[in-house]
Amino acid sequence: MTGPEEIRPDAVPGTGGPGTAVPLLEVRRAGKTFGGVIALRDVSTRVRAGEVTCVLGDNGAGKSTLIKILSGVYVPDSGEYLVDGAPAAFGSPRDALDRGIATVYQDLAMIPLMSVWRNFFLGSELSRGWGPLRRFDVVRARRVVREELRSMGIDIRDVDQPVGTLSGGERQSVAIARAVYFGARVLILDEPTSALGVKQAGVVLRYIAQARDRGLGVVFITHNPQHAYPIGDRFLVLNRGTSLGEYGKGDITRDELTSLMAGGAELEQLAHELGRPDPAG
Repeated sequence: MTGPEEIRPDAVPGTGGPGTAVPLLEVRRAGKTFGGVIALRDVSTRVRAGEVTCVLGDNGAGKSTLIKILSGVYVPDSGEYLVDGAPAAFGSPRDALDRGIATVYQDLAMIPLMSVWRNFFLGSELSRGWGPLRRFDVVRARRVVREELRSMGIDIRDVDQPVGTLSGGERQSVAIARAVYFGARVLILDEPTSALGVKQAGVVLRYIAQARDRGLGVVFITHNPQHAYPIGDRFLVLNRGTSLGEYGKGDITRDELTSLMAGGAELEQLAHELGRPDPAG
């Protein structure tokens, strides 16, 4: 582990490779308090096109607060929030969405009894006709959903089936494809693999890679470094509302990331406590 990356405010837009272009979004020394409780303090990170920024931490680390700042639910009490290198202040998640920042929460905002295609366009219905003859264009909606899922490599048996019949990984993939279709430039994923088994988690990671390869900036919130490390380009580790550092992939190994997140000394002490006594001793 070579140490946290420096957050550079002077990057130049349009210069090409990762680490050079102006970030799609960035927070600098962001802080948020609720009464006397410090939920987030002096946290900085950035998200670039075609990269995955992983935000890791246990419960209470500040991940949810950071998500809500990035997605426009909260306004930070201190620090800066920049979009495309310019200061931004969102009054609601709708404002963030209008700038191409889409958040997929754990509950996915889907209705289980509705079909895949109906959930895909929920709240943003395709229509045809004018005035009193205006109707939801069902044929076009079904076709668009099939095409969008296929273009992401997502194999859904029947777009007419209820979303509730899909696996957890498939539901996550539909939510990701929906955000991409509606113009997301930054995709914030709130613990998308937390309730999934190994195989389904792998499915979701593949679709995150698809979004990244399409040029989106992805924020992957997770408490699982085993899921984060294969897909991540940079890693922000939070603990009790503060940053333990932000690392590029070449600066930290999977084991070092796990140890940092778990608290290396505490983990070693726990292993010692749980170890069996030596029978010969």
